[in-house]
Amino acid sequence: MAGLGTVGGGVVKLLSEHKDLLAQRAGRPIVLAGVSALVVPKTLEAQLKGVPFHQDARKLAVSGDIDVMVELIGGAEGIAKQIAEATLGAGKSLVTANKALIAKHGVALARLALEKGVSLQFEASVAGGIPILKAIREGLAANQFTRVYGILNGTCNFILTGMEQSKRDFADVLAEAQKLGYAEADPAADVDGHDAANKLAILTSLAFGTPVSLESIYVEGIRNVSAIDIAFAEELGYRIKLLAIARRTEHGLEQRVHPCMVDRETPVAQVMGVLNAVVAEGDYVGRTVFEGPGAGEKPTASAVVADLLDIARGRTSPPFAVPVSQLAPMRAASMEDHFGAYYVRLIVVDVPGVLAEVAQIFAAEEVSIESVLQRGRAPGENVALILTTHECREAAMMRVRARLEKLKAVVEKPAFIRIEEL
Repeated sequence: MAGLGTVGGGVVKLLSEHKDLLAQRAGRPIVLAGVSALVVPKTLEAQLKGVPFHQDARKLAVSGDIDVMVELIGGAEGIAKQIAEATLGAGKSLVTANKALIAKHGVALARLALEKGVSLQFEASVAGGIPILKAIREGLAANQFTRVYGILNGTCNFILTGMEQSKRDFADVLAEAQKLGYAEADPAADVDGHDAANKLAILTSLAFGTPVSLESIYVEGIRNVSAIDIAFAEELGYRIKLLAIARRTEHGLEQRVHPCMVDRETPVAQVMGVLNAVVAEGDYVGRTVFEGPGAGEKPTASAVVADLLDIARGRTSPPFAVPVSQLAPMRAASMEDHFGAYYVRLIVVDVPGVLAEVAQIFAAEEVSIESVLQRGRAPGENVALILTTHECREAAMMRVRARLEKLKAVVEKPAFIRIEEL
């Protein structure tokens, strides 16, 4: 195993604590035959007593003493990629929790695994302890999927939950998340949606039998969601979640990550804190909902060791649910063709005629307004003007947005949040 951080430590502990149980379930013992890491945490010294330590993980990967390499370093390039290629190239199976690696190089690695007759497993790369990839690859394999979506980033879900419960703004709750260890010092990968996009790319490939395509995903994070948006969402009967969504449309395969307003009664809206949730909709099974911890030492270690169990049992299946040679590219739908309803927040100067000007812009682009909210009066001062629309094309809404930004009475950049029907 390469990497003894949070997840690596969890795997070491699980292999030690459940040694007999795992041997019983696998039909053979699973032995940690070597580790490689920058440092060995003192908390793991007891469990790692007698386990050979290797300075160079790439040499460990091709060692004759191992059957499987577990890569828990992370990153799409560099040492993680080198370990993966060395492992598979040497005819060893590979287990990884590295979503960035699989999102960028998963198809190439799957080809190499097929060529060498070994296994590539990455259950822990999406939604932590939730066995969603196994469910799509095996339990739901008889279905043609129409849509998969969910909350794939616990950091963002924690922040949005905290903003709602404490009535604080994004920056304050982000600072709390960093203090608690739920957010990195540089939170960009999480709060800007890139982590969720990596996971969605993998999920989409398995569900729709298409090569992983990060470039086809529209990505928007949660930095611009404000406390006022959270409050108005509640008043309108919604809750704001960062969703990752893939679905078949008449324009092609739509893949997107962005904040959504969802009905508070839907299952996804009930998922709070650092939890993840994934919903898979199949033509025969209907809607299935999976919820659980999406990160952390124990849940992620559980997923890693589940992959090890499959390999030990001799149970392997194509990493992307179909043989890699059968992955078929699908036409990517443009976000301009997305069809849905919208929430719009304007900060305007409270003077007569502003609403009429705003309504005229919507009418000119043939976007129908469903509701308008404004609380209180403050003549000559700035106030929030909230509108929701009926379903329309994204391209029309973007034209509305551009025209609203030019209005003299609009004093801040308009906020747009898509309303998602689930």
